Amino acid sequence: MTRFLVAVAIATAAVGLVFAVPLKVEAEHGSAMAQDRARVAPPRTGGVRGLLTSLRPPAKTPKKPRQVEFSRTWVDSQPSPSGGADWQCLSEALYFEARGETVRGQFAVAEVILNRTKSPQYPQTVCGVIRQGTGRKHQCQFSYTCDGNKEVIAEPRAFERVSKVARAVLDGARVNLTDGATHYHTVNVSPSWSRVFTRTAAIGVHLFYRDNYRTAQAH
Repeated sequence: MTRFLVAVAIATAAVGLVFAVPLKVEAEHGSAMAQDRARVAPPRTGGVRGLLTSLRPPAKTPKKPRQVEFSRTWVDSQPSPSGGADWQCLSEALYFEARGETVRGQFAVAEVILNRTKSPQYPQTVCGVIRQGTGRKHQCQFSYTCDGNKEVIAEPRAFERVSKVARAVLDGARVNLTDGATHYHTVNVSPSWSRVFTRTAAIGVHLFYRDNYRTAQAH
């Protein structure tokens, strides 16, 4: 009887050992798999949306209007300009209309041209404003476009200066010298419309006027 009980005890212990070993192996295997998943899985915070957000380029800071000084020293210190059709048209207009003016006067003439682009009474581009009426008798808006003379840039230094003025104005420089003027003439002439429109400024050898239609700047 004693031998029988001892045999049963040994058998029971062996069976427990057989079942215990797989359980331990399975537990160790599960722990290793969990560690592997932790190493491979991406962080949950943000998920794909967070990843895409991190790849977006930073928002652009709005460009501040350029601060202008009405002096040749300031103009000469500006980098060599370049640009498209509007810059070329405005540079040429300033050269033929105002290259002998003060820097302030050149900015004022440029302002008039841009004021016209903001008015429904005129073309909406710089080149359109400058060339309006060209080729039609007594219809051109800027005399150099229909005076019969060839448009030759004979003073490259003067052209470089006015082209820098044109670049500054097109880049958003705030000058506000003419109170929304859409017309100007030199002090040597007195066109009929000057007796009807409101004079807004006198700068250098030019007088500036605003017609009966207010521009966006003048509001």
